Amino acid sequence: MEEFTYTRPATADDATGAHSAAEDAMYMAGGQTLIPVLKQGLAMPTDVVDLNRVGDLAGIQVTGDAVTIGAMTRHAVVAASAEVKGAIPALTVLAGGIGDAQVRNRGTMGGSLANNDPSADYPSAVLGLGATVTTNQREIPADEFFDGMFATNLEDGELIKSVTYPIPEKAGYAKFPNPASRYALVGVFVAKTAGGVRVAVTGAGQDGVFRPAEVEAALSADFSAAALDGVTVPADDLMTDMHAAADYRAHLIVVMAKRAVNQANGQG
Repeated sequence: MEEFTYTRPATADDATGAHSAAEDAMYMAGGQTLIPVLKQGLAMPTDVVDLNRVGDLAGIQVTGDAVTIGAMTRHAVVAASAEVKGAIPALTVLAGGIGDAQVRNRGTMGGSLANNDPSADYPSAVLGLGATVTTNQREIPADEFFDGMFATNLEDGELIKSVTYPIPEKAGYAKFPNPASRYALVGVFVAKTAGGVRVAVTGAGQDGVFRPAEVEAALSADFSAAALDGVTVPADDLMTDMHAAADYRAHLIVVMAKRAVNQANGQG
């Protein structure tokens, strides 16, 4: 591990100030990705800005039509939140299935989204619900936030402050997890909203999280698992790795979508 300057600010303004003053800084949220990366020498920042004392970046607020969750809110807090469960139960299901207890008690929503691992769970909720990511500079709609594997449209030094999820009519999340890491081989988030049906897939795309048009079209006509009988998702742009081939992931997308729809409909 290379040497770096370590800063632990108490406010979001102090955090962005420390980042902008540094030569090559990185934010650290829960550290579930950054710490291993630093240990392996895959990142060599001059400064690490630790966000764990920034209290104004954590918390949950539920209004009549939306759930806003601070970027530094731990997965375990979301999973256990009665407020979130009452508004968007699928979010608590998703958060409760991330990693293991240690990961859920350290990992944060903002850290997961900024890293945009192609097998992470939260990107599917953000894209599936059409959420808005609020930073220290602007508000970014979900369809404009993600920019490929491990990439987002965040500018250098831009800090995620919160995510606002519109409350859908119904939603569900199902994933086929890697038995060791609990990352999604395939995870599917489905949501029926006033603006239509949205479906987002994680764990499968070569460019990270994406919306499968075939699944959305079928569920827009009939929001039921049976509507997906006979639907196929092309494997051309899906990942093949040591865990699963692209055609197997294509099959799993439909299977997980059916389970997510059943969950959304209170049938599973």
